[in-house]
Amino acid sequence: MQKLSRKNTLFVSLTLFSLFFGAGNLIFPPFLGESSGTHTLVSLAGFYITAVCFPIFAVIAISQNRGLYPLASKVHPKFALIFTFLIYLSIGPLLGIPRAGSLPFEMAVAPFLGVYASYQQLGLFIFTAIFFIAAYYISKNPTKLVDRMGKLLTPLLLILMLIVFVGSFIKPFNGFTSASGNYQTTPFVQGFLDGYLTMDTIAALNFGLVISLIIKDLGITNEKDVVKNTVRAGMFAGILLVAVYGALAYLGALSGTIYGFSEHGAQTLANIIIHIFGPVGIILLAIIFTLACLTTSVGLITSCSQYFSSKTKYSYKSWVVGITVWSFVTSNLGLSKILQISVPLLEAIYPIAMVLIVLSFLELFWNVKQSVYQITIGVTTLMSLLSIFDTYFFTSVSLLSRIPLNSHGLAWVVPTLISLVAIQIYNLFD
Repeated sequence: MQKLSRKNTLFVSLTLFSLFFGAGNLIFPPFLGESSGTHTLVSLAGFYITAVCFPIFAVIAISQNRGLYPLASKVHPKFALIFTFLIYLSIGPLLGIPRAGSLPFEMAVAPFLGVYASYQQLGLFIFTAIFFIAAYYISKNPTKLVDRMGKLLTPLLLILMLIVFVGSFIKPFNGFTSASGNYQTTPFVQGFLDGYLTMDTIAALNFGLVISLIIKDLGITNEKDVVKNTVRAGMFAGILLVAVYGALAYLGALSGTIYGFSEHGAQTLANIIIHIFGPVGIILLAIIFTLACLTTSVGLITSCSQYFSSKTKYSYKSWVVGITVWSFVTSNLGLSKILQISVPLLEAIYPIAMVLIVLSFLELFWNVKQSVYQITIGVTTLMSLLSIFDTYFFTSVSLLSRIPLNSHGLAWVVPTLISLVAIQIYNLFD
Protein backbone atom coordinates (compact mmCIF):
# COMPACT_ATOMS: atom_id res chain seq x y z
CA MET A 1 0.00 0.00 0.00
CA GLN A 2 1.17 3.50 -0.91
CA LYS A 3 0.95 5.56 2.24
CA LEU A 4 1.31 9.27 2.95
CA SER A 5 3.91 10.20 5.53
CA ARG A 6 2.57 11.21 8.93
CA LYS A 7 3.49 14.82 8.20
CA ASN A 8 1.65 14.88 4.87
CA THR A 9 -1.34 13.09 6.41
CA LEU A 10 -1.45 15.81 9.07
CA PHE A 11 -1.30 18.60 6.49
CA VAL A 12 -3.99 17.00 4.29
CA SER A 13 -6.17 16.55 7.40
CA LEU A 14 -5.70 20.20 8.35
CA THR A 15 -6.59 21.22 4.80
CA LEU A 16 -9.78 19.14 4.94
CA PHE A 17 -10.64 20.62 8.34
CA SER A 18 -10.22 24.15 7.00
CA LEU A 19 -12.43 23.41 3.98
CA PHE A 20 -15.27 22.46 6.32
CA PHE A 21 -14.75 25.03 9.02
CA GLY A 22 -16.61 28.11 7.80
CA ALA A 23 -18.69 30.76 9.55
CA GLY A 24 -21.60 28.43 10.28
CA ASN A 25 -19.29 25.93 11.94
CA LEU A 26 -17.90 28.74 14.04
CA ILE A 27 -21.23 30.07 15.33
CA PHE A 28 -23.46 26.98 15.66
CA PRO A 29 -21.51 25.24 18.50
CA PRO A 30 -21.35 28.27 20.87
CA PHE A 31 -25.06 28.88 20.38
CA LEU A 32 -25.76 25.19 20.93
CA GLY A 33 -23.75 25.28 24.16
CA GLU A 34 -25.42 28.47 25.38
CA SER A 35 -28.90 27.05 24.69
CA SER A 36 -28.12 23.54 26.01
CA GLY A 37 -26.32 24.57 29.19
CA THR A 38 -26.12 21.52 31.43
CA HIS A 39 -27.34 19.33 28.52
CA THR A 40 -24.48 20.36 26.23
CA LEU A 41 -22.87 16.90 26.01
CA VAL A 42 -26.15 15.30 24.90
CA SER A 43 -26.78 18.03 22.30
CA LEU A 44 -23.22 17.68 21.03
CA ALA A 45 -23.68 13.95 20.49
CA GLY A 46 -26.52 14.66 18.06
CA PHE A 47 -24.60 17.54 16.48
CA TYR A 48 -21.58 15.34 15.82
CA ILE A 49 -23.61 12.86 13.76
CA THR A 50 -24.77 15.39 11.16
CA ALA A 51 -21.94 17.95 11.38
CA VAL A 52 -18.97 15.54 11.56
CA CYS A 53 -19.85 11.93 10.68
CA PHE A 54 -21.95 12.60 7.58
CA PRO A 55 -19.50 15.08 5.99
CA ILE A 56 -16.52 12.77 6.58
CA PHE A 57 -18.50 9.83 5.15
CA ALA A 58 -19.31 12.03 2.14
CA VAL A 59 -15.63 12.78 1.48
CA ILE A 60 -14.83 9.06 1.66
CA ALA A 61 -17.80 8.19 -0.60
CA ILE A 62 -16.67 10.67 -3.26
CA SER A 63 -13.12 9.32 -3.11
CA GLN A 64 -14.36 5.72 -3.29
CA ASN A 65 -16.57 6.46 -6.32
CA ARG A 66 -13.96 8.73 -7.97
CA GLY A 67 -16.24 11.76 -7.98
CA LEU A 68 -19.79 12.95 -7.40
CA TYR A 69 -20.96 12.19 -10.93
CA PRO A 70 -20.07 8.45 -10.78
CA LEU A 71 -21.82 8.20 -7.39
CA ALA A 72 -24.98 9.93 -8.64
CA SER A 73 -24.87 7.82 -11.84
CA LYS A 74 -25.90 4.84 -9.74
CA VAL A 75 -29.36 6.39 -9.88
CA HIS A 76 -29.25 7.37 -13.58
CA PRO A 77 -26.75 9.23 -15.83
CA LYS A 78 -29.23 12.05 -16.56
CA PHE A 79 -30.00 12.41 -12.86
CA ALA A 80 -26.25 12.53 -12.17
CA LEU A 81 -25.73 15.30 -14.72
CA ILE A 82 -28.50 17.51 -13.31
CA PHE A 83 -27.82 16.75 -9.64
CA THR A 84 -24.05 17.32 -9.89
CA PHE A 85 -24.57 20.60 -11.74
CA LEU A 86 -27.06 21.84 -9.14
CA ILE A 87 -24.79 20.82 -6.24
CA TYR A 88 -21.79 22.73 -7.56
CA LEU A 89 -23.86 25.73 -8.62
CA SER A 90 -25.88 26.11 -5.42
CA ILE A 91 -23.17 25.54 -2.82
CA GLY A 92 -20.65 27.51 -4.89
CA PRO A 93 -21.29 30.73 -6.86
CA LEU A 94 -25.02 30.91 -6.05
CA LEU A 95 -24.65 30.84 -2.27
CA GLY A 96 -21.58 29.52 -0.48
CA ILE A 97 -18.84 31.67 -1.98
CA PRO A 98 -20.58 35.12 -2.06
CA ARG A 99 -21.93 34.51 1.44
CA ALA A 100 -18.48 33.51 2.72
CA GLY A 101 -17.15 36.85 1.48
CA SER A 102 -19.78 39.04 3.13
CA LEU A 103 -20.43 37.11 6.36
CA PRO A 104 -17.16 37.98 8.19
CA PHE A 105 -17.84 41.68 7.62
CA GLU A 106 -21.52 41.48 8.57
CA MET A 107 -20.94 39.43 11.73
CA ALA A 108 -17.58 40.58 13.04
CA VAL A 109 -17.05 44.10 11.67
CA ALA A 110 -20.34 45.88 10.88
CA PRO A 111 -21.88 45.55 14.40
CA PHE A 112 -18.92 47.43 15.88
CA LEU A 113 -18.56 50.30 13.37
CA GLY A 114 -20.31 52.75 15.73
CA VAL A 115 -20.06 56.32 14.38
CA TYR A 116 -18.73 54.97 11.07
CA ALA A 117 -21.88 52.91 10.38
CA SER A 118 -22.80 55.22 7.46
CA TYR A 119 -19.71 53.92 5.63
CA GLN A 120 -20.80 50.29 5.95
CA GLN A 121 -21.33 49.73 2.19
CA LEU A 122 -17.90 51.17 1.39
CA GLY A 123 -16.38 49.06 4.14
CA LEU A 124 -18.02 45.93 2.71
CA PHE A 125 -16.66 46.77 -0.75
CA ILE A 126 -13.10 47.18 0.51
CA PHE A 127 -13.29 44.11 2.75
CA THR A 128 -14.69 41.79 0.06
CA ALA A 129 -12.20 43.11 -2.52
CA ILE A 130 -9.28 42.12 -0.28
CA PHE A 131 -11.03 38.86 0.67
CA PHE A 132 -11.59 37.69 -2.90
CA ILE A 133 -8.14 38.77 -4.09
CA ALA A 134 -6.72 36.53 -1.36
CA ALA A 135 -9.15 33.73 -2.29
CA TYR A 136 -8.11 33.98 -5.95
CA TYR A 137 -4.41 33.87 -5.10
CA ILE A 138 -4.79 30.73 -2.99
CA SER A 139 -7.19 29.01 -5.43
CA LYS A 140 -5.36 29.63 -8.71
CA ASN A 141 -3.01 26.69 -8.15
CA PRO A 142 -4.81 23.75 -6.47
CA THR A 143 -1.55 21.83 -6.01
CA LYS A 144 -0.50 24.54 -3.51
CA LEU A 145 -3.56 24.14 -1.26
CA VAL A 146 -1.73 22.02 1.29
CA ASP A 147 1.12 24.55 1.49
CA ARG A 148 -1.13 27.58 1.78
CA MET A 149 -3.95 26.15 3.89
CA GLY A 150 -2.76 23.00 5.63
CA LYS A 151 0.61 24.47 6.58
CA LEU A 152 -0.28 28.15 7.09
CA LEU A 153 -3.90 29.33 7.36
CA THR A 154 -5.36 26.39 9.29
CA PRO A 155 -2.62 26.29 11.96
CA LEU A 156 -3.04 30.06 12.37
CA LEU A 157 -6.82 29.68 12.78
CA LEU A 158 -6.39 26.87 15.31
CA ILE A 159 -3.80 28.86 17.28
CA LEU A 160 -6.17 31.85 17.53
CA MET A 161 -9.00 29.61 18.70
CA LEU A 162 -6.68 27.95 21.22
CA ILE A 163 -5.84 31.41 22.57
CA VAL A 164 -9.57 32.04 23.08
CA PHE A 165 -10.04 28.70 24.84
CA VAL A 166 -7.02 29.19 27.13
CA GLY A 167 -8.17 32.75 27.82
CA SER A 168 -11.44 31.39 29.22
CA PHE A 169 -9.45 29.81 32.08
CA ILE A 170 -7.51 33.01 32.75
CA LYS A 171 -10.72 35.04 32.87
CA PRO A 172 -13.30 32.36 33.74
CA PHE A 173 -17.08 32.41 33.54
CA ASN A 174 -19.44 31.56 36.40
CA GLY A 175 -20.58 28.07 35.41
CA PHE A 176 -23.08 26.35 33.15
CA THR A 177 -26.49 27.79 32.34
CA SER A 178 -29.73 25.82 32.40
CA ALA A 179 -31.03 24.42 29.13
CA SER A 180 -33.79 26.25 27.26
CA GLY A 181 -36.46 25.40 24.70
CA ASN A 182 -36.01 22.17 22.76
CA TYR A 183 -32.53 21.78 24.25
CA GLN A 184 -34.23 21.14 27.58
CA THR A 185 -36.73 18.54 26.39
CA THR A 186 -35.01 16.88 23.39
CA PRO A 187 -31.34 17.97 23.44
CA PHE A 188 -30.05 15.11 21.27
CA VAL A 189 -32.63 15.69 18.53
CA GLN A 190 -32.07 19.45 18.55
CA GLY A 191 -28.30 18.96 18.34
CA PHE A 192 -28.83 16.58 15.41
CA LEU A 193 -30.95 19.23 13.66
CA ASP A 194 -28.36 21.97 14.33
CA GLY A 195 -25.68 19.83 12.71
CA TYR A 196 -28.03 19.19 9.79
CA LEU A 197 -28.38 22.96 9.29
CA THR A 198 -24.62 23.42 8.75
CA MET A 199 -25.18 21.72 5.36
CA ASP A 200 -21.60 20.47 5.46
CA THR A 201 -22.65 17.23 3.81
CA ILE A 202 -23.31 19.07 0.54
CA ALA A 203 -19.99 20.91 0.82
CA ALA A 204 -18.28 17.56 1.42
CA LEU A 205 -19.56 16.29 -1.93
CA ASN A 206 -17.55 19.14 -3.48
CA PHE A 207 -14.48 18.75 -1.29
CA GLY A 208 -14.10 14.98 -1.67
CA LEU A 209 -12.60 15.25 -5.14
CA VAL A 210 -10.30 18.10 -4.05
CA ILE A 211 -8.82 15.96 -1.28
CA SER A 212 -8.38 13.00 -3.66
CA LEU A 213 -6.50 15.20 -6.14
CA ILE A 214 -4.31 16.60 -3.36
CA ILE A 215 -3.40 13.06 -2.25
CA LYS A 216 -2.56 12.12 -5.85
CA ASP A 217 -0.36 15.21 -6.16
CA LEU A 218 1.55 13.96 -3.10
CA GLY A 219 2.51 10.80 -4.98
CA ILE A 220 -0.29 8.30 -4.26
CA THR A 221 -1.28 6.88 -7.66
CA ASN A 222 -3.22 3.69 -6.88
CA GLU A 223 -6.96 4.44 -6.59
CA LYS A 224 -7.52 2.06 -3.65
CA ASP A 225 -4.61 3.65 -1.80
CA VAL A 226 -6.06 7.11 -2.50
CA VAL A 227 -9.28 5.99 -0.79
CA LYS A 228 -7.40 4.51 2.18
CA ASN A 229 -5.37 7.70 2.64
CA THR A 230 -8.54 9.77 2.31
CA VAL A 231 -10.07 7.70 5.13
CA ARG A 232 -7.02 8.36 7.33
CA ALA A 233 -7.05 12.10 6.63
CA GLY A 234 -10.83 12.21 7.08
CA MET A 235 -10.68 10.49 10.46
CA PHE A 236 -8.06 12.91 11.76
CA ALA A 237 -10.01 15.91 10.40
CA GLY A 238 -13.13 14.50 12.07
CA ILE A 239 -11.35 14.19 15.43
CA LEU A 240 -10.18 17.79 15.08
CA LEU A 241 -13.72 18.97 14.28
CA VAL A 242 -15.06 17.11 17.33
CA ALA A 243 -12.46 18.78 19.58
CA VAL A 244 -13.04 22.30 18.22
CA TYR A 245 -16.84 22.00 18.27
CA GLY A 246 -16.66 20.67 21.83
CA ALA A 247 -14.48 23.58 22.97
CA LEU A 248 -16.77 26.17 21.34
CA ALA A 249 -19.90 24.56 22.80
CA TYR A 250 -18.24 24.48 26.24
CA LEU A 251 -17.52 28.23 26.03
CA GLY A 252 -21.08 28.87 24.89
CA ALA A 253 -22.51 26.91 27.82
CA LEU A 254 -20.46 29.02 30.23
CA SER A 255 -21.23 32.39 28.62
CA GLY A 256 -24.97 32.26 29.30
CA THR A 257 -24.44 32.86 33.02
CA ILE A 258 -23.13 36.37 32.24
CA TYR A 259 -24.87 37.46 29.04
CA GLY A 260 -28.06 35.41 29.05
CA PHE A 261 -29.38 33.96 25.79
CA SER A 262 -28.24 35.51 22.51
CA GLU A 263 -30.25 35.88 19.31
CA HIS A 264 -27.69 33.96 17.26
CA GLY A 265 -24.32 32.25 17.48
CA ALA A 266 -22.30 35.20 16.17
CA GLN A 267 -23.47 37.28 19.12
CA THR A 268 -22.65 34.41 21.51
CA LEU A 269 -19.10 34.14 20.14
CA ALA A 270 -18.64 37.92 20.23
CA ASN A 271 -19.76 38.00 23.88
CA ILE A 272 -17.29 35.24 24.76
CA ILE A 273 -14.30 36.89 23.11
CA ILE A 274 -15.08 40.40 24.38
CA HIS A 275 -15.56 39.04 27.92
CA ILE A 276 -12.10 37.46 27.79
CA PHE A 277 -10.10 40.08 25.88
CA GLY A 278 -12.13 43.29 26.16
CA PRO A 279 -12.49 45.68 23.17
CA VAL A 280 -9.34 44.30 21.50
CA GLY A 281 -11.25 41.03 21.17
CA ILE A 282 -13.22 42.60 18.30
CA ILE A 283 -10.07 42.43 16.15
CA LEU A 284 -9.46 38.82 17.13
CA LEU A 285 -13.09 37.97 16.32
CA ALA A 286 -12.81 39.57 12.87
CA ILE A 287 -9.59 37.67 12.09
CA ILE A 288 -11.07 34.32 13.18
CA PHE A 289 -14.24 34.84 11.13
CA THR A 290 -12.25 35.95 8.08
CA LEU A 291 -9.85 32.99 8.19
CA ALA A 292 -12.69 30.50 8.65
CA CYS A 293 -14.65 31.91 5.72
CA LEU A 294 -11.57 32.34 3.52
CA THR A 295 -10.53 28.70 3.74
CA THR A 296 -14.05 27.48 2.97
CA SER A 297 -14.35 29.94 0.09
CA VAL A 298 -11.07 28.69 -1.38
CA GLY A 299 -12.29 25.09 -1.18
CA LEU A 300 -15.53 25.96 -2.97
CA ILE A 301 -13.81 28.02 -5.69
CA THR A 302 -11.32 25.21 -6.27
CA SER A 303 -13.86 22.39 -6.42
CA CYS A 304 -16.33 24.31 -8.60
CA SER A 305 -13.59 25.43 -11.00
CA GLN A 306 -12.28 21.87 -11.31
CA TYR A 307 -15.78 20.59 -12.10
CA PHE A 308 -16.81 23.29 -14.59
CA SER A 309 -13.44 23.22 -16.39
CA SER A 310 -13.86 19.46 -16.90
CA LYS A 311 -17.27 20.01 -18.51
CA THR A 312 -16.48 23.05 -20.69
CA LYS A 313 -13.77 24.35 -23.02
CA TYR A 314 -12.66 26.97 -20.49
CA SER A 315 -9.58 26.35 -18.34
CA TYR A 316 -9.44 25.91 -14.58
CA LYS A 317 -7.88 29.37 -14.08
CA SER A 318 -10.57 30.99 -16.26
CA TRP A 319 -13.25 29.52 -14.02
CA VAL A 320 -11.37 30.64 -10.90
CA VAL A 321 -11.35 34.21 -12.23
CA GLY A 322 -15.00 34.08 -13.31
CA ILE A 323 -16.32 32.56 -10.08
CA THR A 324 -14.23 34.93 -7.93
CA VAL A 325 -15.38 38.07 -9.79
CA TRP A 326 -19.02 36.89 -9.78
CA SER A 327 -18.86 36.19 -6.05
CA PHE A 328 -17.31 39.59 -5.32
CA VAL A 329 -20.00 41.44 -7.28
CA THR A 330 -22.82 39.32 -5.83
CA SER A 331 -21.65 39.73 -2.23
CA ASN A 332 -21.83 43.52 -2.69
CA LEU A 333 -24.93 43.97 -4.82
CA GLY A 334 -27.32 41.07 -5.14
CA LEU A 335 -26.84 38.50 -2.40
CA SER A 336 -30.34 38.81 -0.93
CA LYS A 337 -32.00 38.14 -4.30
CA ILE A 338 -29.66 35.23 -5.03
CA LEU A 339 -30.49 33.73 -1.62
CA GLN A 340 -34.21 33.69 -2.50
CA ILE A 341 -33.37 31.16 -5.23
CA SER A 342 -30.38 29.30 -3.84
CA VAL A 343 -31.65 28.59 -0.31
CA PRO A 344 -34.79 26.68 -1.44
CA LEU A 345 -32.64 24.89 -4.04
CA LEU A 346 -30.15 23.84 -1.37
CA GLU A 347 -32.93 22.70 0.95
CA ALA A 348 -34.35 20.58 -1.87
CA ILE A 349 -31.13 18.79 -2.82
CA TYR A 350 -29.68 18.40 0.69
CA PRO A 351 -31.80 15.34 1.67
CA ILE A 352 -30.96 13.72 -1.68
CA ALA A 353 -27.26 14.20 -0.98
CA MET A 354 -27.56 12.65 2.47
CA VAL A 355 -29.42 9.60 1.18
CA LEU A 356 -26.84 9.09 -1.59
CA ILE A 357 -24.11 9.00 1.05
CA VAL A 358 -26.05 6.55 3.22
CA LEU A 359 -26.59 4.22 0.25
CA SER A 360 -22.91 4.45 -0.68
CA PHE A 361 -22.00 3.57 2.91
CA LEU A 362 -24.41 0.60 2.90
CA GLU A 363 -22.57 -0.79 -0.13
CA LEU A 364 -19.71 -1.64 2.22
CA PHE A 365 -21.95 -4.27 3.82
CA TRP A 366 -24.21 -5.60 1.05
CA ASN A 367 -24.94 -5.31 -2.64
CA VAL A 368 -27.11 -2.24 -3.24
CA LYS A 369 -28.82 -2.64 -6.62
CA GLN A 370 -29.59 0.25 -8.93
CA SER A 371 -33.30 -0.22 -8.22
CA VAL A 372 -32.61 0.57 -4.54
CA TYR A 373 -30.89 3.81 -5.53
CA GLN A 374 -33.67 4.74 -7.95
CA ILE A 375 -36.65 4.03 -5.70
CA THR A 376 -35.09 5.49 -2.54
CA ILE A 377 -33.75 8.63 -4.22
CA GLY A 378 -37.05 9.01 -6.10
CA VAL A 379 -39.04 9.01 -2.84
CA THR A 380 -36.53 11.38 -1.20
CA THR A 381 -36.72 13.78 -4.16
CA LEU A 382 -40.52 13.76 -4.12
CA MET A 383 -40.72 14.41 -0.37
CA SER A 384 -38.02 17.06 -0.58
CA LEU A 385 -39.86 18.95 -3.33
CA LEU A 386 -43.15 18.70 -1.43
CA SER A 387 -41.41 20.14 1.65
CA ILE A 388 -40.15 23.11 -0.40
CA PHE A 389 -43.65 23.80 -1.75
CA ASP A 390 -45.02 23.40 1.76
CA THR A 391 -42.53 25.91 3.19
CA TYR A 392 -42.40 28.57 0.48
CA PHE A 393 -45.70 28.37 -1.44
CA PHE A 394 -48.44 26.73 0.65
CA THR A 395 -47.72 28.64 3.84
CA SER A 396 -51.34 28.78 5.03
CA VAL A 397 -52.06 25.04 4.68
CA SER A 398 -49.46 22.35 5.31
CA LEU A 399 -49.31 19.53 2.77
CA LEU A 400 -47.19 17.35 5.05
CA SER A 401 -48.58 18.08 8.51
CA ARG A 402 -49.31 14.40 9.19
CA ILE A 403 -45.85 13.18 8.16
CA PRO A 404 -43.55 12.30 11.13
CA LEU A 405 -40.69 14.78 11.76
CA ASN A 406 -42.24 17.39 9.43
CA SER A 407 -42.12 20.02 12.18
CA HIS A 408 -38.33 19.57 12.26
CA GLY A 409 -37.94 19.94 8.49
CA LEU A 410 -37.29 16.19 8.10
CA ALA A 411 -40.51 15.00 6.46
CA TRP A 412 -38.43 13.02 3.97
CA VAL A 413 -36.80 10.71 6.55
CA VAL A 414 -39.59 8.21 7.37
CA PRO A 415 -40.88 7.76 3.77
CA THR A 416 -37.28 7.29 2.60
CA LEU A 417 -36.59 4.65 5.26
CA ILE A 418 -39.81 2.80 4.42
CA SER A 419 -38.98 2.80 0.70
CA LEU A 420 -35.41 1.62 1.37
CA VAL A 421 -36.54 -1.30 3.53
CA ALA A 422 -39.38 -2.22 1.15
CA ILE A 423 -37.26 -2.31 -2.01
CA GLN A 424 -34.48 -4.19 -0.23
CA ILE A 425 -36.94 -6.87 0.98
CA TYR A 426 -38.45 -7.08 -2.51
CA ASN A 427 -34.99 -7.64 -4.03
CA LEU A 428 -34.27 -10.43 -1.54
CA PHE A 429 -37.26 -12.44 -2.80
CA ASP A 430 -36.98 -11.41 -6.45
